[in-house]
Amino acid sequence: MQNKILTWGLVIIIGVSLGVVILSKKGPSPQMQELIQQQVETVHILKNIEEGMSGEEKRKRDLSAILVTLQDLQQRVTALEAKAGGVGGDVIRNFPQRPQEDYTKEYTISAAHSPVRGPKDAPVTIVEFVDFQCPFCARFHPPIQEVLETYPKEVNYVLKNFPLSFHPQAKPAAKAAFAAGEQGKYWEMADAILKDNSNLSEDRFKQLAQDLGLNVDKFLKDYKDKDAQWEEWIAADMALGGEVDVRGTPTFYLNGKKTGARDFSSYKKEIDAILKK
Repeated sequence: MQNKILTWGLVIIIGVSLGVVILSKKGPSPQMQELIQQQVETVHILKNIEEGMSGEEKRKRDLSAILVTLQDLQQRVTALEAKAGGVGGDVIRNFPQRPQEDYTKEYTISAAHSPVRGPKDAPVTIVEFVDFQCPFCARFHPPIQEVLETYPKEVNYVLKNFPLSFHPQAKPAAKAAFAAGEQGKYWEMADAILKDNSNLSEDRFKQLAQDLGLNVDKFLKDYKDKDAQWEEWIAADMALGGEVDVRGTPTFYLNGKKTGARDFSSYKKEIDAILKK
């Protein structure tokens, strides 16, 4: 019951957001479009997960990430209401709708500059387009870790960055992971950020670097001095995301095909099917 209430809470806030946009004379901003598109995608994914869960699993499901997002959305809606001012403007006739996903389409996604976790010649590759500040990216990261532990030789994992404009710390967090990678700790930093991405900042990245046993001075130097390189890599990831129809975060691909799997059992079912072939 709680899951359904929270899911409908997302729907209600999205509806309020649309109302604010309709009343705005300027129409939907790119940020607003991204925000609504991402949350519509999230509701769809949560619905699929809920339908595949048993009653006991539903009761055990961690709701913290959903609550954080509801609070974040409410704050943004309040700010949008304040900016919208009076009533007026044209009704939006062509607001972007969520396209139907094609889970049979296979995309070419090169690892390129991105680190690969696991054997490079593994028969199964999971690619994730991530926003390090996105609460749902944090929420759905543990199942990936479980997959990698369960299939150490059969599965590898690649992270591509897709920082959304309304998450100002997403890009700095991606750069922090790259900087940690200069000392061989990319994945440790990525895991640490996604374990709790509720309060990201440069000071937090510095503390995480220290906790991971990095040379903190070198970490901070790489973080700043190689900024142009990190920007280039992130821009390349985002361009690739556009080519492979990323519409929100997180978006996952199994051997080049989008997947709606978000829990371990769903991943296991798809991976086992691939391995049997």
